[in-house]
Amino acid sequence: MTAISFAILKKSPGMPMRAGKLVTLHGVVETPAFVPVGTQATVKSLTPEDLEKIGVQILFGNTYHLHLRPGEETVEKLGGLGKFMGYTGATMTDSGGFQVFSLARENKRTTLRHSGDERSEDARIKEGSWSSQDDNFGNLVRITEDGVEFKSHLDGSTHFFTPEKSIAIQKKLGADICLSFDDCAPFPVTHEGAKAAMERTHRWAERSLRSHKGLTTENQKQALYGIVQGSVFEDLRKESAAYIGNMDFDGFAIGGVSVGESKEDMVKAVEWAVPLLPEDRVKHLLGVGDVDDIFYAVERGIDTMDCVTPSRLGRVGHVFVGPGEGTMENRFRMDITKATFATDSGPLTHGCDCYACTHFTRGYINHLFRAKEMLGGHLATYHNVYFMVHLVKQIREAILEDRFNDLKEHWLG
Repeated sequence: MTAISFAILKKSPGMPMRAGKLVTLHGVVETPAFVPVGTQATVKSLTPEDLEKIGVQILFGNTYHLHLRPGEETVEKLGGLGKFMGYTGATMTDSGGFQVFSLARENKRTTLRHSGDERSEDARIKEGSWSSQDDNFGNLVRITEDGVEFKSHLDGSTHFFTPEKSIAIQKKLGADICLSFDDCAPFPVTHEGAKAAMERTHRWAERSLRSHKGLTTENQKQALYGIVQGSVFEDLRKESAAYIGNMDFDGFAIGGVSVGESKEDMVKAVEWAVPLLPEDRVKHLLGVGDVDDIFYAVERGIDTMDCVTPSRLGRVGHVFVGPGEGTMENRFRMDITKATFATDSGPLTHGCDCYACTHFTRGYINHLFRAKEMLGGHLATYHNVYFMVHLVKQIREAILEDRFNDLKEHWLG
C-alpha cells in the first residue's frame, strides 16, 4: 500500500467540513480526529494501554526533543517511534523547526526583559516590529539559507538542522506521517518578516520533499505533509497555501496559528488556507486544542489537530468540563485543586464515562493533588485526553448525521 490514503465519507453541503477515513501503515484514523502530543515518546503520565482504552488513533512525537534525547539512532534501533514506546497506532512527527525557533525566541525575549531598557520588549511587541532582521537570536540560534544552527536546551551542545537533516531524522524515528521543515514566524511580526519566513518555508519545503522522495524505499513508506505559513496576513496565507498546495505532498498542515495570535486570527488563517489546498488530501492544524477552536477548525475543513493542552493542564489539576459546567467564559475548564471540591462526591464532569469519572470523585482527586500524589495528575490527564478525543468523535458523528450545527450550539451557545 501507499504511505497513507484518505477518503471523504461525508461532506456537509455548501461547507468545507467533512468526515473521512485516513488509512496509515499502523492503523485507521477516523476524521475529524484529535491527536494527543507525546513530545518525548510519551503522552505524559499515560501508558499505551491507557491511550488504546481512551480511543486514541494517532499521536504526535517531537523531532527536536527525540533527536536530543535519546537520539534517532536509538529509536530506530529499537523499532521506530511506535514500537519504541509500546504504542501500536499511527504516529506523526513534526519537523523540529517550531521548537528550535520558539525556544530561541523566548530566549531573546528574556534577554530583552533583562537588558536594562524598560521599553525594549513592550515597545517592540506593541509595534509588531519583529522583521526578517530578527532571525538570529543571540547565541542560541543562527539561521542561514541552508538551515538552523542551535544550542541544545539540555546541555548547550551545538546542532544543525537543515530540511534534509530533519527528514533524515524523521525517517529514522519511523513515524507514519512526517512534516516538512519550516520557518515559523514569531508573533507579532511585520509583513516583511512574515513574508521572509514564508518564502524560506517554501524553499525548505521543496528540499524536504526531494529528500523525502530520495530516502523512501519499498520497506519504509512514510507520508510527508507540507506546511502553510504566512502569519496573520491574508495575502501571505493565500500565497503560501497555493504554493504548498501545488506540491506533491501527501497531506497539508497549517502552522503558525499557536504562537500568540488571537482566536480570530487562527480562524481567518484556516479560512484563507483551506480552500486553496487540494480537497482530497488531509488537512492538519498544528497546536490548537481548545473546545471552541476545535469546532471552528472542523467547521472550516480541518481533519486532524494536535495540542499539548490536555496533558499540560491535567498535570496541574485543570480538567475539562462539558456544557453547563463549562462555558466559553471558563474555557470549559475547572481547577479541581480548589478547596471547594474537597468533599464533592460528583465526577470530574457529568456525563463523561472515562475511567477517572466512573471510578473516582472530585473530592478524591482533589485530595490527590493537595497531597501531591502522582495519581492525581494521571487521572486528570486521562480524563482530559479522553474528553478531547471523544468531543471530536461526537463532532464526527454529528457531521455524518447532518446535525453539526445543533451540536455546536449545544456546546458554544
